[in-house]
Amino acid sequence: MQGLFHGVREYLTPVLTESAFEEKGLLTPEEFVKAGDLLVYKCPTWRWESGDPSCHRPYLPADKQYVVTRNVPCRRRVTSLEQTYQSERPVEGEDEWVAASSYANDNTTSDVHELSDDIGHISLDGNTPSPRIGTTAPSSSRSILDAIVDEHFADTKGGAAASSSPPDLSAFEDDNLVEDEASLGANGYLVANEPDDDDAILYTRTYDLSITYDKYYQTPRVWLFGYDEQNAPLSADQMFEDIMQDYANRTVTMETHPHRPGVIHASIHPCQHGAVMKRIIANLKQANDGNSELRCDQYLFLFLKFVQSVIPTIDYDHTIEVAAKK
Repeated sequence: MQGLFHGVREYLTPVLTESAFEEKGLLTPEEFVKAGDLLVYKCPTWRWESGDPSCHRPYLPADKQYVVTRNVPCRRRVTSLEQTYQSERPVEGEDEWVAASSYANDNTTSDVHELSDDIGHISLDGNTPSPRIGTTAPSSSRSILDAIVDEHFADTKGGAAASSSPPDLSAFEDDNLVEDEASLGANGYLVANEPDDDDAILYTRTYDLSITYDKYYQTPRVWLFGYDEQNAPLSADQMFEDIMQDYANRTVTMETHPHRPGVIHASIHPCQHGAVMKRIIANLKQANDGNSELRCDQYLFLFLKFVQSVIPTIDYDHTIEVAAKK
């Protein structure tokens, strides 16, 4: 019902013809095509798609209805990131440092202190430092280099005293042979088998990401469709595992893709896209004292970077850096 209502609103909304790129963070269909062309040119993993002919938007070229990138890796769940942030704890002091989760509840710190105490008694310059208060200098307080040299010559002298002449190695030939019938081929040769190709492959979830033009909100809109490690489609609940929980079922909802009828995707709702993009553009210009210019065809590069905050574990953003031109 929600998709039908949005479709009616989009159908009744007139096509934006005047540029509102900097003023409102919006795009015309023509500017969307320009931005898509630059994205496809700079990042070959993206490509234009025409989609289902029955779903073509007349205000867009037939062969440039939306852009898509496929098989984007997603190596871990968002919950692992959130647990990491929650497990950090403050460390005493005025600088408000935090302890990472992996060290929050163990005795690593005390072990490090004990180790540093021992190391503190060892000198590299041959001088023996005075023992610390409350401790006794260990016997290893000599120079590390001296100890290594002494040990080397002690081993050499000991070996020389044990035997005046080197042993005959031929006496050990038969004793050191190990027969492994399983490793021998039919002709008696040792056979080494190559490891399976699958042993070197890390299987992960993957996603297809597509960006369409939303005529009602006059901004791009992101759609996600995921696959598990065996390339089977993910359920809605599984896809929500890869979305920041603050956005799941609110900013991100499950809807039918506008150019793929009957295929349910996770979609990032575009109601705030224009306002966010307006602030990003204004901040970039302000960083250059207002004496700079951003082109509308750079829009999707900025757009993809802020969308990453919603889906941080889907590793799609290999786009170029964007800077305002003076």
